[in-house]
Amino acid sequence: MEDSFKHKGLRSKLVETIIAKGIKDERVLNAISKIPRHLFMDSGFLDHAYQDKAFPIAADQTISQPFTVAFQSELLQVKPGDKILEIGTGSGYQTAVLLELGAKVYSIERQQELFKKTSKFLPKLGYRAKRLIFGDGYKGLPEDAPFDGIIVTAGAPFVPKPLLEQLKVGGRLVIPVGDNVQVMTLFTRKAEKRFEKQEFGDFRFVPLLEDKN
Repeated sequence: MEDSFKHKGLRSKLVETIIAKGIKDERVLNAISKIPRHLFMDSGFLDHAYQDKAFPIAADQTISQPFTVAFQSELLQVKPGDKILEIGTGSGYQTAVLLELGAKVYSIERQQELFKKTSKFLPKLGYRAKRLIFGDGYKGLPEDAPFDGIIVTAGAPFVPKPLLEQLKVGGRLVIPVGDNVQVMTLFTRKAEKRFEKQEFGDFRFVPLLEDKN
């Protein structure tokens, strides 16, 4: 698994692109500059790995646009040691960013094919989540709650109540909400029964799948 001088140069350019789009968090930028995104993609897309675009991966899913990954990560305000729940492991790229930020990551993936692939792949790169789970992200992970932060990496038609319930007071839920176009939404748990909601513009995500069984 090669990470060449050329790849590192392309990553530097990518970081410049997302800075120009408004990302300011130095730790997020450092994570993007460090992680070999090309290794998370099928070999046919290697030339596109450091463009600021989403690209297809297995199971009709996508690896998110780097700006979107950076934007969500910045909103989450991860501190080293924070317990973070990720809904939608996907390629594992966002997982790697969270781990670079020093989070203890619990990640749920709904697609069996992706779950198997990413579970094997992340440790090969030296990225070890606390738990990678095959399951229904709408339910969250009550047995490991509460979390300092929850990040949803697919478009949710509504905000799943269990995710709000599994936040610590002071915790943050970053979730794209909507059907065809999603509004990036941040919920901050201010008290046991009180949440503050903020919206941050339109994004496009693949849909968050619910387990119908």
